[in-house]
Amino acid sequence: MKAGDAQLEILIGRVLRLGVLTSTVCIAIGLAIALFSPHSSPRLLDIGILVLIATPAARVALSIVEYALARDWTFFALTSIVLLELIGGAIAALVFHRKI
Repeated sequence: MKAGDAQLEILIGRVLRLGVLTSTVCIAIGLAIALFSPHSSPRLLDIGILVLIATPAARVALSIVEYALARDWTFFALTSIVLLELIGGAIAALVFHRKI
């Protein structure tokens, strides 16, 4: 493992920890507010879930940068396709979301 690889792994670890921590705090505060005020807006809960879902996508984006810097174009292309599929899925969910 090269020194640059180790630094990138540390950065990815920090991004993942920050995403999970932020999500946990938002959900915990949102649940506490909902417990004491049942008619409150669930925005904080929504934000927590959104951050939790976006955290792995951030990891994929960092991997794209890693592969571009390493000039590994095969994995750059494959990882870019994965990120585009994640973005496409999120857009489709927003466009076709219907409340039952």
